[in-house]
Amino acid sequence: MKRIFEGSEHLIRLALVAVVLVLAFFAIRHVLVPRDFGKYGHFNPAALDVIAARTPVFAGREACAACHDDVVTAKSKGPHANVGCEACHGPLGRHAQDFTSQTPVLPDTAKLCVICHEADPAKPKTFPQVVSREHAGDVACGTCHNPHQPRM
Repeated sequence: MKRIFEGSEHLIRLALVAVVLVLAFFAIRHVLVPRDFGKYGHFNPAALDVIAARTPVFAGREACAACHDDVVTAKSKGPHANVGCEACHGPLGRHAQDFTSQTPVLPDTAKLCVICHEADPAKPKTFPQVVSREHAGDVACGTCHNPHQPRM
């Protein structure tokens, strides 16, 4: 039996190193991976609590009209009359409660307008659509169009 293992010290050392590496891997994994990982799939369930804590608070059109009646009136006469303020400016519940706590975002019209108006054969032909690269190149929509009363 001794003859079988003769000269194989290097194999035994290699096996011991492999065992140590596997044990180190499981020890590190135990420290780094949360206990509830995998409960709802391949992510950390505690992330759901973090996301829920950041739930956006919307103010609604009436809250915007209380201070920005001029904009709401102008918008009501244009094609965006049925589009809520927060569809473009984001959730503004905190701003409506205390206007100093949150500044509304002035959207980048080069990115925002094309979300709805980029040409798409699936949209009705009567819906205003453009191929933005051909229509304006790299110029933002807000340069030529007033988003609250856009020209057709």
